[in-house]
Amino acid sequence: MLFLKRPKYKIFDYEPRFYKPEEDEKERRKRKLKFRTARKTRRKTTSPFIWLVIAIIVLYFYLKFSGAL
Repeated sequence: MLFLKRPKYKIFDYEPRFYKPEEDEKERRKRKLKFRTARKTRRKTTSPFIWLVIAIIVLYFYLKFSGAL
């Protein structure tokens, strides 16, 4: 019978002592705004200088392995 018993789930009745609904709404708005600004800042374009350096490196290796250099 020991293996056939199902565990009973524990139920917690936790009520926060200092809950302020108006502050909860403010926090929700702050999180929403931070999410939007963080999403916009992630879309930075890379610098043209970096693309130029990458293109020069690729061109160098292409010429080196093709036998031109």
